Amino acid sequence: MSLHDRLSDDLKQAMKARDQLRMDVIRMIKAAVLNKEIELKKDLDDAEMSRIMTQLIKQRKESVEQYQKAKRDDLAGKELKEITIIEGYLPKALSQDEIAQIVEAVIRETGAATLKDMGNVMKAAMARLAGQTVDGKQVSDLVRSKLT
Repeated sequence: MSLHDRLSDDLKQAMKARDQLRMDVIRMIKAAVLNKEIELKKDLDDAEMSRIMTQLIKQRKESVEQYQKAKRDDLAGKELKEITIIEGYLPKALSQDEIAQIVEAVIRETGAATLKDMGNVMKAAMARLAGQTVDGKQVSDLVRSKLT
């Protein structure tokens, strides 16, 4: 079952269950995907849809930080619930150890030794991690620590 079909089916289930938060989040995902499809003038595959959802999660995490700074725990809680729902549609995230192994392999293959090589390592590492649920900042920090 494709991610498009799964979102449509889950939206129907949420409507039947009168789960307003889930309906809102699924509609938001579908709207973001539709906007990207219109922009690119083609249907998106599951990997591209996953990238969009990863961006949505990143936006939500930034919102949570802002709400917590403003002492708005009610809004931060809502954003955290939305993150949980969106993460349910993403493939299982790689562990820190798995990411570290990939980064180490890329460093060995590229022969990187200093921070000047960080761009090449990041490019190769992100290419290997394409389609996976990873945080680019986390990979960047890991590469930086390995090269220093």
